[in-house]
Amino acid sequence: MTWKTAHRSFYYQGAPEPEDPVLLPGKVALLVIDVQNTYLEEPDPVAEPGRAAAWAPFHARMRGTVIPNVARLIEAFRARGLDVLFARIACQLHDGRDRSLSQRKPGWNNLLLPKDEHASQIVPELAPRGDEIVVTKTTDSALTGTNLRLILTNLGITHVVCTGIFTDQCVSSTVRSLADESFDVIVVSDACAAGSDALHDRELEVLNMIYASVMSSDELLGFLPG
Repeated sequence: MTWKTAHRSFYYQGAPEPEDPVLLPGKVALLVIDVQNTYLEEPDPVAEPGRAAAWAPFHARMRGTVIPNVARLIEAFRARGLDVLFARIACQLHDGRDRSLSQRKPGWNNLLLPKDEHASQIVPELAPRGDEIVVTKTTDSALTGTNLRLILTNLGITHVVCTGIFTDQCVSSTVRSLADESFDVIVVSDACAAGSDALHDRELEVLNMIYASVMSSDELLGFLPG
């Protein structure tokens, strides 16, 4: 099974196979979403054994699959002179009053990530280089809370390749916003993660063929220009 037939929801069973994407130099960009230090901090298995066990598959996927694949894509884009952009969650004020409601609701999403602190920085393995663009957001969507749409338009980008975390939250919100703004979007299935594999797989199925094309990193690399 290839990307043309995988991850199909109820709506697209039996639909024709999509055409291959045409990715042109200067028209395609890689977007790395929210791969930040705070999300790679593993719970203490002694102090929080239940939480540590629940999150262990996510951390294993991030370290063993997602980060290596995102790093590989970053290097491939850089080697071809293609744009690499980053989005991260961070607040401008230390008390976080500038966060959107979705970032202030009680529970797991209620993270206080001042923009200059270690927790809010992109993980070292994927750190931006030179003048690569990083947008800072206090929303789930990287478009809603930043000037990313304008940046992409000014760069002449038509196709955006999305990677990062979490598949069912900030990645999904960004993908939907990009699609609504008429960008062609590709989600790289093995360069994203959700809190569980079940959530990840389900969201890929929801996004596929309407908001984005979903393919593996190897499949995406086969379409890159140059």
